[in-house]
Amino acid sequence: MITALVILLGLVIFIVIAVALYVFSTQRSLVTLDENCKNALGQIEVQLNSRWDALLAMAKTASAYAKHESETLINVIAQRRQTNITTAADVNAQEGELSSVFSRLMAISEAYPNLKADGMFIRTMDSIRGYEENVRLSRMVYNDSATKMNRAVRQWPSSFVAGMLHFGEREYLTVDDQQKKSMPDLFPNT
Repeated sequence: MITALVILLGLVIFIVIAVALYVFSTQRSLVTLDENCKNALGQIEVQLNSRWDALLAMAKTASAYAKHESETLINVIAQRRQTNITTAADVNAQEGELSSVFSRLMAISEAYPNLKADGMFIRTMDSIRGYEENVRLSRMVYNDSATKMNRAVRQWPSSFVAGMLHFGEREYLTVDDQQKKSMPDLFPNT
């Protein structure tokens, strides 16, 4: 009888330790996945800020040709650049605002052919192309990180630990129909 009680007690202790180790391990994995998502959003924010800086440089270059229009854009850029990015919705909102400002700058450049030939304007366009590619790659990294996080949050038994520790699914970055239509027009010279 005592032997059976010792075996049962040992089994209970073993199960408690195994469950505790699983919860500990799963919590560490969820924290890592969550930090990867936050890091990817941070990378996107850096790239978006670089794009805002390039657009500001482009607007300043345009100011020699179209003073009133470019001053308005410079003010808009200064206000929009202050936005922090903490969610996928923030990224999508910034993308829309960037596209709008870029479209306005392109309209100014079309109205002033000398501006399109300006060396600074051309170099800024090239840097914006690079930032566009960096943002595209950063978006892919974020969506991959979000996929891994979402799997861990939704699959059993890690979903139990995720719910217990208040880890939730991450929203994916998407490109809406309007962005899809405007993307080819962003860089008409490519």
